[in-house]
Amino acid sequence: MAARDSLLNQFRKPSGWLGRLNVRDMNRRHSNLTDWALGHISIESRSTILDVGCGGGRTVQKLAAMASQGKVFGIDYSEASVAVSRRNNKRSIREGRVEIHHGSVAQLPYGDRIFDLVTAVETHFYWPDLPASLREVSRVLKPGGTLVIVAEAYKGGKHDSRNQLFAQAMQPFGYSHLSLPEHEELLSSIGYSDVKIVEDYEKGWMCATGRRPS
Repeated sequence: MAARDSLLNQFRKPSGWLGRLNVRDMNRRHSNLTDWALGHISIESRSTILDVGCGGGRTVQKLAAMASQGKVFGIDYSEASVAVSRRNNKRSIREGRVEIHHGSVAQLPYGDRIFDLVTAVETHFYWPDLPASLREVSRVLKPGGTLVIVAEAYKGGKHDSRNQLFAQAMQPFGYSHLSLPEHEELLSSIGYSDVKIVEDYEKGWMCATGRRPS
């Protein structure tokens, strides 16, 4: 049981050499999903962006290329993820266009109303106290700023049977397993406006967006 829990925890908080391998694999597996989701929003070249749960930094790379005159921050509470992300973004970090920080979404180390966009790719279901974490994200968004949540693991999609089994295994870690309507209801109840849910059923992908009211 302890060995199983330790292995499952690598998905939530990668650590050690196994965690680094897992983070690199996540970069590969989530790339197409990320491209699909980012295609549903508009990113200005001078945007200031935060990627929460940045993992191995592939999404940070994509965002930095799109916000070519802006700045992208990545944050992850896994030290293994931070190390891989910094290595993968070392050139942009040297240029001052990217920063990667170690920290938690529960208490973001940023001031109020900083970011035009906050992204969360395959991570929000691991957040401690999901509603409180979403309020913390809202705090650092500028008025009118956008939150984008991207996931393959959600209730009711094409791969629901597999996702349900994973959700059951991850319950001891506080895993949040929501349907598309539940995502919409949660974001709206917290105060996000213009909430939209997009699904590619055949691929088993979902994207939820909402704005901090201006």
